[in-house]
Amino acid sequence: MSVLLFFLLFYVLLSASLYPLFAKAGREAWKALVPGYNFVVWCDLIGRPGWWASLLLIPLVNIFIFAGMAVDMVRSFGRYRLRDSALAVLYAPIAFFLIARDSEQQYVGKTVELEKAYAKEMEAAAKNKNERELKRLRAKNPYKKSPTREWVEAIVFAVFAAAFIRMFLIEAYVIPTPSMEGSLLVGDFLFVSKAHYGIRTPMTVLQLPLIHNQVPLLGTESYLKSPELKYNRLPKITDVERNDPVVFNYPEGDSVYVTPSRTYSVYDIRRGANIPQLSSIPNNYPLKVRPIDKKDHYIKRCIGLPGDKLQIRDAQVYLNDEVVDNPKNLQLMYRVSSSTTNFKRALPGLGVNLTEIARYQKTPGQGLYPLDQSQVEALRKLGDDVVVERFARPSGSLFPHDPVNFPNWTIDNYGPVAIPKAGESIVITPKNIATYRRIIDVYEDNDLEIRNGRIFINGEQSTSYTFKQNYYWMMGDNRHNSEDSRVWGFVPEDHIVGKPLFIWFSTRNGSIGNGINWGRIFTSANKF
Repeated sequence: MSVLLFFLLFYVLLSASLYPLFAKAGREAWKALVPGYNFVVWCDLIGRPGWWASLLLIPLVNIFIFAGMAVDMVRSFGRYRLRDSALAVLYAPIAFFLIARDSEQQYVGKTVELEKAYAKEMEAAAKNKNERELKRLRAKNPYKKSPTREWVEAIVFAVFAAAFIRMFLIEAYVIPTPSMEGSLLVGDFLFVSKAHYGIRTPMTVLQLPLIHNQVPLLGTESYLKSPELKYNRLPKITDVERNDPVVFNYPEGDSVYVTPSRTYSVYDIRRGANIPQLSSIPNNYPLKVRPIDKKDHYIKRCIGLPGDKLQIRDAQVYLNDEVVDNPKNLQLMYRVSSSTTNFKRALPGLGVNLTEIARYQKTPGQGLYPLDQSQVEALRKLGDDVVVERFARPSGSLFPHDPVNFPNWTIDNYGPVAIPKAGESIVITPKNIATYRRIIDVYEDNDLEIRNGRIFINGEQSTSYTFKQNYYWMMGDNRHNSEDSRVWGFVPEDHIVGKPLFIWFSTRNGSIGNGINWGRIFTSANKF
C-alpha cells in the first residue's frame, strides 16, 4: 500500500466519521464531505479560529495540530477520559464513529472556550474568596486531571515527541566499528539529519518507539512487518554529494543472523560456506527477514555518484578515469617491524587505535596496523630499524562475486564498475548480469531468471534494462578494514537515511572506561 493510498483511505474514513458528528452538533452534515472546509468547521466546533485549519498544511507540524484537534473534538462531546483522548490520537475516525453511534452522547459546546470560561469562574471565586463556590467548581470540574493522568500524558507526549523527532528530523548514532577510522572513530556519537537528503517517510507502520530493529535484552524484533507502506521521500535540502559521509540501511541486511559479536547476512554465510565459523551460524541463530527501513544502519563515505564510472588502482580511486582526492586521514594496512618493540610506545600518541588492530603477527616486534600517511611518516622517523611496508590484505569474495567474468579484482585493484543512474538503460548479458542482478531482482522488485544463457525479466526475455532509481558507491576511510560497496555493491537511493551533522560526544576506543575524547565533542562529522 502506498503512502498516498494510506492517507487517502484515512481521509475518506475521517470525513465519513465527521458527517454524523456535524449533524449532532447542529451543523449541516454535508460540510463534513467538503475537503478543506470540513476542517474549518471542525475548528469552529472545538473553539479554534478558522485559520487554525491552515496549520494542517505545514508538514510535520500538522501531526501535532491534528492530534490536538482530535482530542478537542471528543472533549466537545463530553468525553474527557484518558482512553477517549488516546483513541482520538491513535485513530480519530474510530473515536468519532463511537461518539456518533452513542445516542445519549450530545454536543456540549466548544471545549476550548468552555474550558477557558470554567477557569475564569474558578479564578473569580478564588479572587472573591468564595470558598464554597470554589469548592463546588473544583468538585465538578470536568477538565481536572488526576496526578497519575498528568504523569501518563507527560510521559506519552515526551515519548511521542522524541519518536517524532527521531523518525523525521534528527537521530543519534554511535560509531561501532573502525571502518571510518581517521575521520570518524569508534565511540563517536553523532547527530544525523534525516531532512538533508529528503525525509524518508516510514515504511514499517507498527513499531516500538525509539527502538530501531531489535528489543534490548529480549533480542526480538521491535516491529511488525505488516502493514507496510511503499517508499516515499519528501523534498530534499541537498543532494548526496561526492565525499559526503552518509548513513544508510545495510543493502544486504534483508536476511540476517544476529550473533553476539556481529550481524551476518545470509549472503555472508553463502559466500563463506566453507568457513567453519560461518557455516555453523544458521544452526545456532534464527534467520531474521527485515524490511528496508529496519535493516541495520551503516555509515560510510559516498565515493561514487549515479552515472559515475569507478575504478581502484593500487588503492587509489579513479572516477571517470580521473584521480579523486582522498580523505585527509585515509588509512591503509601496514606491516610494521623493528628489532625492538619500542615503536609501540609511540602508537597511542600518533592516534593509532590499539584496540581495533586487525591482528598481530606472531613474530615479536612485528604487527599489522591501519595507518594514515602522516602516521606512516612519523613511524619511519623513529629510527632506521623501524620498517613500515604496505600490506597486501587478502581480499576474499568481492562484488559482483563472479570471478569468471570479473577476474583478479582485489580491494586495491578493483573495477571498473558503472554506477547506475535512474532512467539510464544498459545492455545486459550473462557476462555482466552479476553486477546488476540484485538491483533488478531485489532492489527494483522484478522476477529475474537466467535460463539456457538467456535472461528473463518478469517472464519476458530481455537484453536491456532501465534503472528505476539512483545508486551510490560507499567506502570506508579505513580502506583495508571496511566492509563496503566492494563487498556488497551499490547502495540504492531508497536505503539512504541521512547526513551526519556533528559529534556530540566521544569515548576513547568506544568505552567510557577509557576516557572521553574532549577535543572531538561538538566538532563536524563532515571531515574530509
